[in-house]
Amino acid sequence: MKDNVGISHAEGHGRPARRSGNVQFIVGDHVVYPGHGVGTVTSIETLRVGEHDLSLFAISFAQDRMTLRVPMQKVESSGLRRLSTRRVMEGALAKLKEPAVRSSALWNRRSMECAAKINSGDPCLIAEVVRDLHSVSAGREPSHSQRVLYEQALGRLVQEVAAIENSQIEEATAKLELMLNAA
Repeated sequence: MKDNVGISHAEGHGRPARRSGNVQFIVGDHVVYPGHGVGTVTSIETLRVGEHDLSLFAISFAQDRMTLRVPMQKVESSGLRRLSTRRVMEGALAKLKEPAVRSSALWNRRSMECAAKINSGDPCLIAEVVRDLHSVSAGREPSHSQRVLYEQALGRLVQEVAAIENSQIEEATAKLELMLNAA
């Protein structure tokens, strides 16, 4: 019986990049996938399905100990993107210094809004969640779900700051916590 499904590693480190629409990645690039945070492109693969070849980016997320394969034609619709520029990240970190937004909405609604902002992958929206939930936890003991959302948002922001600044997670965490406590 003929095997019509297989994976081959098409690109190695340092080889020409593959294009997907306007997005171009090479092996070793740090990228952001909205649902998981910062990962590293570990390979560019071709998967043979029947008579068709499907090109994929294999992305490793060390913090989750997982690898995600994203079809090249789905890069833009999945939200996969390059790391933010320093200017974009500076704008996001400036949000941490702004006054927290207080909402009178029920927690169920606010938690859904926070989760949507976190999963957007937008560092400015993630910073808003960090800022707003940090101020909640500063005033009183946060609920379990508030703590989980805060830690998830802070983790995503820390990962991207560390990758942009080429620093350790602990250094980026200390930097953000210092900013939050100074605000």
